[in-house]
Amino acid sequence: MTATRSTDGGISQRTAVYAAREMLKHAGPVVVLDRFGVPKPMPKNKGVVIKFRRPNVFSAADTPLQEGVTPSATQFSYSDVQATLKEYGQIVQITDVIEDTHEDPVLNDAVRQLGENIGRTIEKVTYGVLKAGTTVFYSNGTARTSVNTPVSLNKLRSVVRGLDTQKAGMFTRVLDGSTKFATFPIESGWIAVSHTDLKHDIRNVPGFIPVAAYANRRLVHPREFGSVEEIRFVTSPDLAPWADGGGAYAGSGTDMVTTSGTSADVYPILVFGKEAYGTVPLRGYGAVEPSIISAGLKTKDDPLGQRGYAGWKTWYVPKILNESWMARLEVAATAL
Repeated sequence: MTATRSTDGGISQRTAVYAAREMLKHAGPVVVLDRFGVPKPMPKNKGVVIKFRRPNVFSAADTPLQEGVTPSATQFSYSDVQATLKEYGQIVQITDVIEDTHEDPVLNDAVRQLGENIGRTIEKVTYGVLKAGTTVFYSNGTARTSVNTPVSLNKLRSVVRGLDTQKAGMFTRVLDGSTKFATFPIESGWIAVSHTDLKHDIRNVPGFIPVAAYANRRLVHPREFGSVEEIRFVTSPDLAPWADGGGAYAGSGTDMVTTSGTSADVYPILVFGKEAYGTVPLRGYGAVEPSIISAGLKTKDDPLGQRGYAGWKTWYVPKILNESWMARLEVAATAL
């Protein structure tokens, strides 16, 4: 990371470290997409451009060998995908009056809320990049403006067929969500991520298995709620649809969720294999730089020490590494 320090602002380094840990602890449960990307930590003082490298896939060696003739050597090579980190941050002001008179632990609550918003910020940035991928399927029609039907088994199978054709690899390990870069093994499968509004329709897909019916299968994320064939579904309320992006909300004979009451909202279901995208991960001390300045600290800008602040900043970037190893299925959500 480019920025890895904690600023003390009149508090001890131990308190600053504790604040960083608290922020990360509360950011983790909010983040979904970061769990499934290729992690690429940025070394300190190495600029803002990060490079992801992936091995190029060999073609099948289908030419028979000739007796006594050594075959030509195949060159092993990589493709580089570069991305530029950007800095994100937020501050909350806490006055001395609030600290002295308010009955609630304001600073602790602010740290928790800031932590959740770190996760929400990282999630939104990642989502914006991934939902702009070029491989797209529609629940009906050939464009987003026609979409007004829910997800179906046939469309999910079409997505899987496309990933198989492109030789995308299934997930067999995912990040464990801790402050370390450890992974844990899972049953091989594709990961699908979508908004929580789609749970009802996904449950109605033939062959759906809820997590309550899993035997010894380990969840890929706390928000996983079930699977269909090789696809494991994870949902989050932070993965918003395109409001009024589809066709007539009642045009298919069943009312769909709509924002304006005219067109169906369009929800992307992101389905991907391993190493489809990369991230600079939100993990470990140094991933976030907290800043805690307590009220009561007198400076020339605040001679009476009336204002305190809690805040954070971090450097982050997501990047699609292989467009053909992830797909976006655009669907509508049945109104309840």
